[in-house]
Amino acid sequence: MKKFVVLALSLVCVASLTVNAAEKKKHAPLTEEQKALKKEMTEKYDANKDGKLDKDEMAKMSQEDKDKMEKAGLSHKKKADAASDKKTETK
Repeated sequence: MKKFVVLALSLVCVASLTVNAAEKKKHAPLTEEQKALKKEMTEKYDANKDGKLDKDEMAKMSQEDKDKMEKAGLSHKKKADAASDKKTETK
């Protein structure tokens, strides 16, 4: 009986991992406008010159530039943050 329960739980875990992996969506390719904006922001705020914007560099961005990034669809906001923002806007 214990072997059956362990086997059943293992199968459920494997199935959930498979479904989760299948549901992950790949990002759509960036448009030329998005690429240009990303390059501009990286050149402007990449303090350590590694070609990426880390959390500290993103925190130093002006609100205007953050808004540009969000409008262009390049925002690094997490889904939970976006959902809470929408709830706040509707109240």
